[in-house]
Formats: sequence, C-alpha cells, structure tokens
Amino acid sequence: MGETEDVLGLDELEREADEMEALRAERDELRDRFMRALADAENSRKRSDRDRREAEQYGGSKLARDMLPVFDNLNRALEAVPEDQRESNKALIEGVELTMRELLNVFAKHGVTQVNPQVGDRFDPQMHEAMFEAPVPGTKAGDIIQVMTGGFMLHDRLLRPAQVGVSSTPKS
Repeated sequence: MGETEDVLGLDELEREADEMEALRAERDELRDRFMRALADAENSRKRSDRDRREAEQYGGSKLARDMLPVFDNLNRALEAVPEDQRESNKALIEGVELTMRELLNVFAKHGVTQVNPQVGDRFDPQMHEAMFEAPVPGTKAGDIIQVMTGGFMLHDRLLRPAQVGVSSTPKS
C-alpha cells in the first residue's frame, strides 16, 4: 500500500506543479498586459498634452491667415497716398497707421510675427515665395531684388511666405 500512496502523492505533486506553472504563466501574461496598458495610458496622456499645446498655439491659424489681407490692404492704403497729399490727409493716415499698429499688436499677442526680407538678402524657399526671376547686374543668383509682400510666422510655423523677386544669374 505504501507504493500506491507514493504514486498518488507523486501524481498530486505533478498536478500541483503543473497548476503552479499555469498560474505563473497567467501571472506573467497579466503582468505583461498590465505593463502594456500602463505604457498605452502614458502615451495617450503625452499625446493629449501635445495635442492640447498645439491647439493652444496653432488653433487660431485659420483666423490669423484670414486677417493677413486686412494688414496688406491697410499697408496698400498708406502706400497709395501721394507725398504731396500726406499733410492734408494727416488724420486719415494717422488712423490707418494706428489701426495697423493695433493689428500687429494683436498678432504679436497671439504669436504671429512678420517675416520682412530685405533687398539683397538670400532667397530662402522655406520662408519666401519667388514671384519672378530676373537678371540684375551687380547681384548674385538667389539674391532678393524686390519684396512684394511680407510674410508671417505663427510661432515656429510659416503662416504665409514673403513674396519676392529673385535675381537669376546675370547674362554676360
């Protein structure tokens, strides 16, 4: 009878060992799933923080882009007044200048800044849009020879490129 007891005891020990092994495997699988869920939650939190920051910074880009023609038109209005009529239209000019200044202050408050290239600067396709190319003596190919409209940035993103004329290689 001792041998039968040993066999029964061994069978039970093997079943318990198998059961323990199954429990360990289940524990390991659950631990792995838990760690993955924790990592997913952390990634979601980081992604939502990034999305929130982007929405704060760039959410108004459509409105800002739509306001740029207003700035351009005010600028054109000032440029259209002949020099000999500036004194007689001083109040009107001052009002337009104040409006432009206020518009620029609102832009700055929301992270919109001007990109104002100068004649002689190098053309940068990341910041400028070439409207035409012409050979101009005394310039190098790729130099800005005329600025039609300034550009604008929204924080670190280009809202509108500056429109410029670019020198091509002068012909000999």
